[in-house]
Amino acid sequence: MKVLWANLVDKSGYNELGKDEEKLYKKWGKAMALLAGDPRHPGLKSREIEALSRCYGMKVWQSYLENSTSGAGRLFWVCGPQQGEITVIGLEPHPEDKKSAGYAKVTLSSMGKEDE
Repeated sequence: MKVLWANLVDKSGYNELGKDEEKLYKKWGKAMALLAGDPRHPGLKSREIEALSRCYGMKVWQSYLENSTSGAGRLFWVCGPQQGEITVIGLEPHPEDKKSAGYAKVTLSSMGKEDE
């Protein structure tokens, strides 16, 4: 996730973002600003995803990147590794949890050294 964000930031600095990259950059940036200020901000609609928390052995939270659009993007995050920190571990379209094992299809990054 860190590499993806750094790539978007670099491309933005050189005005080289494609249309889809620019949309993602703006939505992700706005969501991160809201998360940094208050992870419970009403616009994020943050909630724990119990199926992912069980799977990954830690509380996994989902916040909105967007709403009311086909395949609306979701930001997945965990608290840590240090107290007061949030680590983004995934960006996915809404997994439609009522259909086809929804959250079982979500693949998230780890919080290990490889992400630094």
